[in-house]
Amino acid sequence: MPEDSRLQRRWVVEKLLADRGDRLVIAGVGSTVWDCAAAGDHPLTFPLWNAMGAAAMVGLGVAVAQPAREVLVITGDGEILMQVGALATIATQKPTNLSIVVLDNECYFETGAQPTHTGMGVDLTAVASGFGIGESHMVRSEEDVDRLCGRIRQKESTLFAQVKIDASPVPRVMPPRNGSYLKDRFRSALLGAAAFE
Repeated sequence: MPEDSRLQRRWVVEKLLADRGDRLVIAGVGSTVWDCAAAGDHPLTFPLWNAMGAAAMVGLGVAVAQPAREVLVITGDGEILMQVGALATIATQKPTNLSIVVLDNECYFETGAQPTHTGMGVDLTAVASGFGIGESHMVRSEEDVDRLCGRIRQKESTLFAQVKIDASPVPRVMPPRNGSYLKDRFRSALLGAAAFE
């Protein structure tokens, strides 16, 4: 697919978060943190700062700890490749309340746009499916994004989606960076007064 026909990352994230309700969102390190902040800073979004490779496993932990709440991980191809084995663990745990969306621009954009393995033919959707995540989707069009948003709302099993996006730079929109504050804000929004008992 020509680069200029790929999806715009901010549009995709805005669509994913438009009707989030009380969904818990884990934003992977780097651009996905800024994308989620651009869609509107929210106390139920937990941005990972300086934790490359951790988003999927943090999402699993939250999904297991809060089985009645929907959890959405939004991360990038570089980060998921750093800990791709996490998908195997997630597949064996089978959390029905967890969705993982990988924004795939086929490069490590923040460090100089070096190509990732997905730019050299690695198919993360096939990897996730091979590990046992049965609902694994490749997303390339606006219509695919609309279907993905519907599947996230109606799914009955773990969901994985690899979304092919444009690698063009976008402005940084920074959420708060204080880890202690973000933890307390997320816990308070999730648990209310019980967060501090």
